[in-house]
Amino acid sequence: MKFWRRLKTVGRKPFLESGEKIADGFVDARKTNSLRGVLAGLLVIVLLLIGIGWYWSAEPDLFDVRAEADLVLAGKSPVVGATTTATLIHTIEVLLQKPGGYLSNDMMPPGVWLDNIPSWEFGVLVQIRDLSKANREAFSRSQSQSTEDRDLAIAEPRLHIDHRSWAVPWPESEYADGQKYLTSYLERLVDPAAPDAQFFARADNLRYWLSTVETRLGSLSQRLSASVGQRRINTDLSGDAANRQSTQAAGEITVKTNWLQIDNTFYEARGTTWALLHFLKAVEVDFAEVLMRKNAIASVQQIIRELEMSQQPVNAPLIVNGEGFGLLANHSLVMASYISRANAAIIDLRELLSQG
Repeated sequence: MKFWRRLKTVGRKPFLESGEKIADGFVDARKTNSLRGVLAGLLVIVLLLIGIGWYWSAEPDLFDVRAEADLVLAGKSPVVGATTTATLIHTIEVLLQKPGGYLSNDMMPPGVWLDNIPSWEFGVLVQIRDLSKANREAFSRSQSQSTEDRDLAIAEPRLHIDHRSWAVPWPESEYADGQKYLTSYLERLVDPAAPDAQFFARADNLRYWLSTVETRLGSLSQRLSASVGQRRINTDLSGDAANRQSTQAAGEITVKTNWLQIDNTFYEARGTTWALLHFLKAVEVDFAEVLMRKNAIASVQQIIRELEMSQQPVNAPLIVNGEGFGLLANHSLVMASYISRANAAIIDLRELLSQG
């Protein structure tokens, strides 16, 4: 009997130990499966966010400015200024309604991770602001002492809200309000019964806006060219021996765009040229008689051609900025080339418009 009791006890002990090991393994398997499920879920979320970010990063296509004006006119007789104003309104709409909406002030993924398309948005926004300012101060006024248009006076400040603000005031709502007041101005502009809304297509008005465009493109060209770094002669005071500046600067200065900002500058230039391309096409319609009289239509078309070249698809997976004559391409220098030629043509166009 003692033998059988001892054998029973001995036989039971390994069985219990074996049972404990099986239970422990079962609990570990459940933990492993849960961890795998969590990791798989996170992977799916990350891939989904990457896909959404890639979709949102696509630049909007070009649009037909004449078609937008015809859509606004809805069968009414075309009037001077309708194409330029309709193009400005639609550009704001594209800025706000493109895939992902307005992204510059996003605080959640994937928008918070993106920087190329927000830089594109800023380039477009700067051109919107410049044209709305010219519309308020020049195009809609017959002379310097005339009264500014009531809708344009409200619309322009709305477009100057900080583009990165994520709290009140919301840029999206303010820009939409500016678009609304521009639409109100356009409705009065095409209404024969509302003579208080005007658009004056004069050479001096066009030169006023082009002078701003010229400085914008000049600055972008310099920043893009500085992707490789340059030592430049300081010419700030050239042209007049009596010139003075606030603080003394070196005779030679080193100019180089931070490598972390190079791609942002590139996409800002893409946005600038995208918007400017449409605005100049609209100007070609509304200022047709002025340009014809000054024999400047070809000059405008050449500027448009250069800007169209700047909108060629970017086939590289990322913006490469190698040395000027190095092994790798430099996308910034290519963009700077198109912008510099467009800017030179704008300078020539302003000279033509100044001639009697």
